[in-house]
Amino acid sequence: MLGQRLPTKARPRDEAEKPFWISYADLMTALMVLFLVVMAVALLAVTKTVSEREKEEVQHRKDIHELLTRFENVAKQERFKGITVDRDRNVVDFGTRAQFPFAKSTLTTEQQQLLRAFVPAILEQANDDLGKKVLKEIVVDGFTDKTGSYLANLNLSLQRSQRVLCALFSRPEASEQPMTAEQLEQVRALFVVGGYSFNAAKETDEESRRVEMRLQFLGVKETRKPAVGVTPGNFGTCAIPN
Repeated sequence: MLGQRLPTKARPRDEAEKPFWISYADLMTALMVLFLVVMAVALLAVTKTVSEREKEEVQHRKDIHELLTRFENVAKQERFKGITVDRDRNVVDFGTRAQFPFAKSTLTTEQQQLLRAFVPAILEQANDDLGKKVLKEIVVDGFTDKTGSYLANLNLSLQRSQRVLCALFSRPEASEQPMTAEQLEQVRALFVVGGYSFNAAKETDEESRRVEMRLQFLGVKETRKPAVGVTPGNFGTCAIPN
């Protein structure tokens, strides 16, 4: 019996045909889990970004509110009595302290002195760290009453706005504290002229013939653009006839 072969035991059929690769159902389950993980991470990142943006916007509004409060504190000084800050419109209103005569763009000596005293006080607030962070520019708006034509009043309102800047750059009286060269440069960099004809007219013609300083604020993460190509000094003289 030396050459006789012993029979081998056959393996079960199901064991021989058992697949090696992961099943299709398990593969889809794994992919679904991976998809959910990726979506969760992405949603968390988006939520965090939105939350940070909202925090920045809230802080930005707080900074603007604080700067308006500082401007109000300046306006409340006894020497500036009559000047108010309108928070709803972000406007410094000079009221009766800087009203113009009918159909003219002239300011009295006292009114010009008031402007040359008030503007340095707000420049101090506008150019500190908080002011530089949120304040973009100050628009000087001139207004007229409803008498006369639209174009005539538009020209008059622009002249009144320009008159305010002319007053700031004109020679001060002997009794005044003159603005420094640095302050005058700040005025040139920060102040712009606007005209509104008889828009936003007030109850009386006298109140309508006024000047306002409108505060324009920067957006979140926006910064002031420095003046480029401007020669220091060389302010010139007022081109509006007296």
